[in-house]
Amino acid sequence: MPAHELTAPRVVHGRPDGAALRLLECGEVEIEGRMPWSSNATFLTTVRSSDAECRAVYKPGRGERPLWDFPSGLYRRELAAYLLSEALGWGLVPPTLIREGPLGEGSFQLFIEADFEQHYFTLYEQRPDLHPQLLAMGAYDVLANNTDRKSGHCLLGVDGNIYGIDNGLSFHAEFKLRTVIWDFAGEPLPSELADDLAEFAEAGLPDRLARLLDPFERDAVRTRARAVVSEGRFPHDPSGRRFPWPLV
Repeated sequence: MPAHELTAPRVVHGRPDGAALRLLECGEVEIEGRMPWSSNATFLTTVRSSDAECRAVYKPGRGERPLWDFPSGLYRRELAAYLLSEALGWGLVPPTLIREGPLGEGSFQLFIEADFEQHYFTLYEQRPDLHPQLLAMGAYDVLANNTDRKSGHCLLGVDGNIYGIDNGLSFHAEFKLRTVIWDFAGEPLPSELADDLAEFAEAGLPDRLARLLDPFERDAVRTRARAVVSEGRFPHDPSGRRFPWPLV
C-alpha cells in the first residue's frame, strides 16, 4: 500500500494498540451522519491524522435526553463500560474515550466493522463456537448492571470477537439488569471468568473507573462481582421480565 494512503488502526483480539487510542484522542473529527434508531444524538464520524484514519461513534453529552433514573452524562458511562472490560481483561467493549468533538464533549468509540445482519439471537442459534464469548458478555452485563442489552448490541467483529456496544445505561446502584442474554441461566461460570471476577472484587475499581461513578455505584459493582463468584453459576431471571425493549 502506498505510504500516503490512509489506513485504519489495527485492533488485535479486541484490544487496541496505542496508535488506535492516540488517533481517537488527537485526530481531526468529521461527522459523517447521525446514526439511525438512536434515542440520543449519536453520530458516525471519521477521525483522521496525517497518516491514518478510523471510524468512530460519537455521543455528545449535549445530545442526551434527560432520564428520571440516570443522571446526565451517559457518555461517561460509555467510557466506564470500556474501562471495566479492560480491568477484567475481557476485551468486550470497543476502545472508548472522552474528548471534545464538533458538538461538544462526548464519548468516542471505535466503530466495529461487522456483519450487521448478525446479532445475539442469530449468533447464539448459528454459532455454538461463540457461546463462551456470549456467556462472558452476559456475565459482564450482570457486573455492569446493563439495563439495555439488546440483541443488536452484540456485534461479531471481522476479527472474530464479540463486542458489546451502547453501554451508557449501566452502573446504576440499584439492580436494574435488562438483557436478552438468558440462554445460559444456571450454567456453571467458567473458572477463568470466576477467577477474573474474584480478582477484580478483591482489588477494587481502577482509579479511572472509580472517578466516573458515585460511591454507591462503586460499591454495587464490587458487590455484584462477589455475588456472581459466590453463586458460581450464570444467574437466571425468575420474574421473566428482565428484558429490554425492543429486543433487537
